[in-house]
Amino acid sequence: MAPNHPSNKQRLPRTLSNTEDRKSRRIMTQAKMFEGVKLESIFHPSDFSEASEVAFVHALKLALVAGAELTMLHVEASPSAEWQDFPGVRDTLERWGLIPKGSPKSAVGQLGIRVTKVLKLSKDPVKTCLGFLEENPTDLIVLAVRQHKGRMRWLGKSVGEPLARRAGQMTLFTPHGVEGFVSRQDGSISLRNILIPVTSKPRPQPSVESAARLIRNLQLPAGMVTLLHVGPTAEMPSLKLPKDTDWTWNSVAKVGEPGEVILQTATELRTDLIIMTTDGPDGFLDALRGTTSEQVLRKVRCPVANLPVGSMLG
Repeated sequence: MAPNHPSNKQRLPRTLSNTEDRKSRRIMTQAKMFEGVKLESIFHPSDFSEASEVAFVHALKLALVAGAELTMLHVEASPSAEWQDFPGVRDTLERWGLIPKGSPKSAVGQLGIRVTKVLKLSKDPVKTCLGFLEENPTDLIVLAVRQHKGRMRWLGKSVGEPLARRAGQMTLFTPHGVEGFVSRQDGSISLRNILIPVTSKPRPQPSVESAARLIRNLQLPAGMVTLLHVGPTAEMPSLKLPKDTDWTWNSVAKVGEPGEVILQTATELRTDLIIMTTDGPDGFLDALRGTTSEQVLRKVRCPVANLPVGSMLG
C-alpha cells in the first residue's frame, strides 16, 4: 500500500468486544493446534477476479488457523493495477468479526499472521510467479483454477513445463464459480464431506493423515470422509484410519475411468473438498496436466488439495 494512502493514517484502536475477543482467542488456539506441522508461509497469486477472491478467503483463513505469513502477488502487463485493487485484508477481518471496524494495520499482526502484497509488471504471469517463488519459497500455494478462460490460465499447455519445476509444494485449487468451504461473508467453514481417491501408488496414507489433521485443527463437527478406489475391491490399499475424530470413514470401490468416477462420486456425495496425493518430481505438473487430475480440476465443483509425495504433508 502506498505510503500516503489514507488507510495508512494512524487510528486509535478500540477495545475488542466480548464476541470479537472470543473469536480472536479461538483463532489463536487453532493456530497452536497445528501439531507437528509448521505451516509458515502461504502464497496466493491473484488476478483480482471474483474467482481469486474465493481463493483469497481460503488462503486468509488457513493463514489465521496456522499463524502463517500470507503473500499475495498480482502480475499485470501494464502499470494499471493499484494497491487498493488487492482484496482488503482488514475489511475482510472486520467483516468476519475478528477485529474492530476502523482497526489499524497492527491489528492484523495481533491475530498472529503477517500479510504482504506484491505487484509485478510482466506479460508472463506464470514465469513471474515462478521467479518469485524461487526467491521466496512457500509451504502452500492457494490459487483459483480457470476451468475455461481467464487472464491467468494455469491449465494452458504452455504452463505445464515451467510449473513442473515447482514440484513438491502443496497446492489448494479453488475452481472458478465455486464458493468453496470458507464463507466470504463471515469466514465460517462448511466442510462436511471429504473425498480421497486412493490407489497403491502414490500411497494414499498422507492424504488420510492430512484430512484427519484438518478435521482436528479446524475443530469440525462430525462429517464423512470417503476413501474412493477406482478398481476391484480386492486391490484397495490398506490404510490406517484415525480414531480420534467423530467423523465417519467409508471405503468405496468402483469400476470405471478414474477421472469420471471421481467426478461422479464427488457430485453424488456433495463433496466439499477432494484431497489427492501425487507422486514423483512432477507432482505439481500432474495436478495440472495429468490425465486424471486435469480432468478432475477442469470439471470439479469443489476445491482440490494436491499433496505431492515428499511435501510437508505428503
